[in-house]
Amino acid sequence: MIVRSRAPLRLGLAGGGTDVSPFCDQFGGHVMNVTIDKYAYATLDPSPQGKAEFYAQDADVYECIEPAEVEALAGPLQLMKGVYLRVSDEFLGGRRPAIRIRAHSDAPPGSGLGSSSTMVVAMVTAFAEYFLLPLGEYEIAQLAYRIERSDLGLSGGKQDQYAAAFGGFNFMEFYASDRVIVNPLRIKEWIWSELEMGLVLYFTGVSRESAKIIDEQSRNIHEGRVTSLDAMHRLKEEASQMKESLLKGDFERLAQVMQSGWEAKKQSASSISNPMIDEIEALAMRHGARATKVSGAGGGGFMMFLCDPASRLPLVRALSSAGGTVFDTHFTDQGAKAWKLG
Repeated sequence: MIVRSRAPLRLGLAGGGTDVSPFCDQFGGHVMNVTIDKYAYATLDPSPQGKAEFYAQDADVYECIEPAEVEALAGPLQLMKGVYLRVSDEFLGGRRPAIRIRAHSDAPPGSGLGSSSTMVVAMVTAFAEYFLLPLGEYEIAQLAYRIERSDLGLSGGKQDQYAAAFGGFNFMEFYASDRVIVNPLRIKEWIWSELEMGLVLYFTGVSRESAKIIDEQSRNIHEGRVTSLDAMHRLKEEASQMKESLLKGDFERLAQVMQSGWEAKKQSASSISNPMIDEIEALAMRHGARATKVSGAGGGGFMMFLCDPASRLPLVRALSSAGGTVFDTHFTDQGAKAWKLG
């Protein structure tokens, strides 16, 4: 039997960072995001070697070892091994199955599209299908979060796992004790199409280490730094404003909220922006962009720009001359899914 799965990557539209502890534990976090037609993929089947096989296809790293010897050490195979160990211990009574895991993503780590967490969701979804585990969207997202944050000790928030599991446009609420509420939005078709036409996704060519930025944000909240704390409260409020703008189709207000959110986000940690990002933002604004935002923690990866659809082509041409890559992208309303072959 072969099981395959895929989970969608996401764009953070507003509120990113308020899903990270300790802010969400103390004040509650709000995030507005949407999934796109870029995915993380996983394939799970019996090991031809009778062992545990892990193949991170993006990094071209492969390992074949005895199941009893699997350890989730740092490296390209860490996420795979983390999922394998958690599922074995929590659902298989400690049994270590002889299986092969192969995985790859449409986006590189550090892209700002939630690629690492989405990969974990894709793998958890594949394991749930393979071993017939009774897991719904909330359970898959929560399990993926615990694997990353508790088992592997990786810094980050919660929105990526829930976006990948649910798919679509979602307004998310995050509270203490890992309580999460996902509110799917019914976006009118014309609003969906207008936003899709007016959103330009640009890869800077520079991946970044989100953990350092997230650690700085968390440290600023722990230390009660007023500038950072005020910025986080603004980000939280702007997620609600983004939700309202989307539901009403108020694109002028939507652009204002996105730009205001980007300005607030830059106040939450010093490394979120840099001269390269500032130069690209200025270039985009000169060529028709109405709002700018870096997807994810910041510092590099993907940037997104909102423009009038009639001004899209001049903006794309300008960005293409800056050394990065413009990506065509479309929204998707489907979350993680898995299917069997044979």
